[in-house]
Amino acid sequence: MSGNVSNPQKKKLASRIFLVGFMGSGKSYWGKIWAEETGYTFTDLDEIIEKAEQSSIDTIFEKKGEVYFRQTEAILLRSMQKENTIIACGGGTPCYYDNMQWINKNGCSIWLQATTNDILKNIQRGGASRPLLKGLDEKQLQSYITNSLKEREQYYSMAAISLPVSTLNRDVIRSLFLHNN
Repeated sequence: MSGNVSNPQKKKLASRIFLVGFMGSGKSYWGKIWAEETGYTFTDLDEIIEKAEQSSIDTIFEKKGEVYFRQTEAILLRSMQKENTIIACGGGTPCYYDNMQWINKNGCSIWLQATTNDILKNIQRGGASRPLLKGLDEKQLQSYITNSLKEREQYYSMAAISLPVSTLNRDVIRSLFLHNN
């Protein structure tokens, strides 16, 4: 499949599924459910980075900078060779070092499309620390999300499958992949 797919056809499950989308779009949440439904393992790229660096993403950004983080992210992404796994990528992962091209070459990419409001609600509800959002009030946060979504859409739209998060549920997951598996 290529391009955006609003009604994707059922297909055999790829050996590696990469979930891409903006922070707060539900990649980790839906990735865990996908793994449960398919019997695949779930991996969160940010957690892999934190283990490798023995530091939080926040601290890596603060002490070593975004360029270092993105380089480390690209290296660790490319180390993801395990079969039968679902990988939640960081929100910026597809946008650097030809990562999206690598993802598409090495598995099935799925863009979890979320609106600014969806993302804002999830970020506020989640309470997780996110280095790029430090110090922003709600209006600034909304503006940052809207602008960043526009900038990143060119990368996210390269995904093999696009799924609006407002339509996601277990039935969508089952119907997308499990029919032919």
